[in-house]
Amino acid sequence: MTTRFSAAPFTRAIFGGLAVVAVAATSMPASAQSADEARIRKIEAEVRALQRTVFPGGTGRFFEPEISGSTAAPATTVPNSSTAVTDILARLDALEAQLQSLTAQTEQNTNSVSLLSTRVAALETSAAPQPILDQPSTNAPSAMLGAMTGGASTGGASTGGATNTPRPAQAAPQGPTAARLAAVQEITKPQTDDPGDDEYSYGFRLWTAGFFPEAQQQLTLFVEKYPNHSRLTYGRNLLGRAYLDDGKAREAAPWFLRNYQADKQAARAPDSLLFLAETMIVQKDTSRACIALAEFGETYPALASGRLADQYQSNLRKVKCN
Repeated sequence: MTTRFSAAPFTRAIFGGLAVVAVAATSMPASAQSADEARIRKIEAEVRALQRTVFPGGTGRFFEPEISGSTAAPATTVPNSSTAVTDILARLDALEAQLQSLTAQTEQNTNSVSLLSTRVAALETSAAPQPILDQPSTNAPSAMLGAMTGGASTGGASTGGATNTPRPAQAAPQGPTAARLAAVQEITKPQTDDPGDDEYSYGFRLWTAGFFPEAQQQLTLFVEKYPNHSRLTYGRNLLGRAYLDDGKAREAAPWFLRNYQADKQAARAPDSLLFLAETMIVQKDTSRACIALAEFGETYPALASGRLADQYQSNLRKVKCN
């Protein structure tokens, strides 16, 4: 008897196995591609959220409302692997560029807002009535000069009791004009790794530009916030000059004397002593002016004939000292 062998079941088994392998081979890239698409859509959504945080209420004037590129669901057909990878890399490059741009804009905006806030605060404070130095304290010119002269009397016709006479009430000062605000905003504040020096330099720039009330506020902030800074002797001396140049000799005198008494060997101590004499001359307090000039001549003989000779001789010509 001849045994008949049927190839049909065997053939079906082989083709069935090949079909399973083919399906698995095609489904793996599709699954991986679908996962990549999901990750990119998540990153794009996060970038859009970051854009709206940096620019709340923003429009197309500031940024594109949506990330460019199709956001539709991936096609059901299996894409070419090289094309899909190229598209993914291009979209990732675009996302990195957008993130860098947003970071740079955020830093610029933060710096600009900080600078404007500092300037506005300085202007608002400078417009407030009666600065702290106007209030009675132990730093009043009469008390400080009394300490310097060993409690000497202020008597004499030339003194006229100027430093002891209460100041008349003043009307509330008007706020700064828009033009003045704009002019002050044109003066930039340095941004270095020494914030104390930045505060002093900004006050110096305001004083140089003739914005004396703003300089007074800025330099007061500096001397109070940085009492141990190397620029302190410069700051106190310049603060006194900002008041003196503003026609406020009475407010200037305490700062000059304080700077001189704090450290007589400091860089601006001799300058402050000469300016102290000048404030007394302005107030017609000849007695104290002569005391300050005599103190200067004895303490700083080299400067009296050197760097500060002209200022020293000019002050001497303005008063008659015994």
